[in-house]
Amino acid sequence: MNFFIGFISVYVLVFLAAGTASGQEAVLLQRADQKTVPVVAYFPEVTACRGVAIISPGAGGSEKGYRYLGEAISSMGYLAVVVGHQESGLGALRTYSRGSGLREGLSELITDPSAYRGRFLDIAAAKAWAFTKCRAPESVLIGHSMGAATTMIEAGARNKLGVRGMDSFDVYIALSPQGSGSIFPNNAWTGIKRPVLMITGTRDDELGGGSWQTRTEPFLNMPAGCKWLAVIHGATHMNLAGRGMSQQTAILTTQVIGAFLDGVQRGECKAPAPQNGIDIQAKCCPSCRVLTKANPNLNLTGAADQKK
Repeated sequence: MNFFIGFISVYVLVFLAAGTASGQEAVLLQRADQKTVPVVAYFPEVTACRGVAIISPGAGGSEKGYRYLGEAISSMGYLAVVVGHQESGLGALRTYSRGSGLREGLSELITDPSAYRGRFLDIAAAKAWAFTKCRAPESVLIGHSMGAATTMIEAGARNKLGVRGMDSFDVYIALSPQGSGSIFPNNAWTGIKRPVLMITGTRDDELGGGSWQTRTEPFLNMPAGCKWLAVIHGATHMNLAGRGMSQQTAILTTQVIGAFLDGVQRGECKAPAPQNGIDIQAKCCPSCRVLTKANPNLNLTGAADQKK
């Protein structure tokens, strides 16, 4: 496989913007508890929709971010929907940070169980709406930072917050996943069975100051069965959100996502051939060893306290 080939209890209340040339629409949905959910949908240009991909932002993020992911994933044939999480968006982060500072407020927000419960309601509303527009059965949940924690909890990771995921997606993708610490206990990921792709960067350090290597712990802990870990050289936490000087990070991120989704669809887990700027490992089956690509000496040990 060539790594660079191929890239209802919910109601639509009002369209906030007309579709653009790229098939982008802002939509306001209603979730099960009657609260509203702002989303931005990126429609595929192909006639036959391949599936639905829901994108969950980090704390303080919104549906207006992660455009690079929305556009790239829609170009792969998916209806990509970036979700605005009001209980953990910018307004919520400001509230949590008032009087204690940004770092302390962020740490409090990302460990608030009610914020995750709100996120799951948002995601359920977005997914239900998306499937009214795209009839293909495949579903993908993608999250960055707090969205990565949301993704891993939904996939079945045990956590310290008393929140339980439903494992309701076919495939999971976590950008800047967390290791054990304030959100996840040790060995939190042993029960995850679905295909999972994790992406981090060598400058993607965690909130408490720990190394990016803490973000590799879920991959090391999960059982085999189409699990990939991609490490992008020089990528920072915000680069993976599509911010900063991130063009190379965006290119590599979307390419590895495309390769992973193509492989899952074909039932093939093997990692792609080595490429400059990125290292990929794969756990393919319960009986196979971890296959390392590009850099067999990459140090993936360490599980410092993880807070982001």
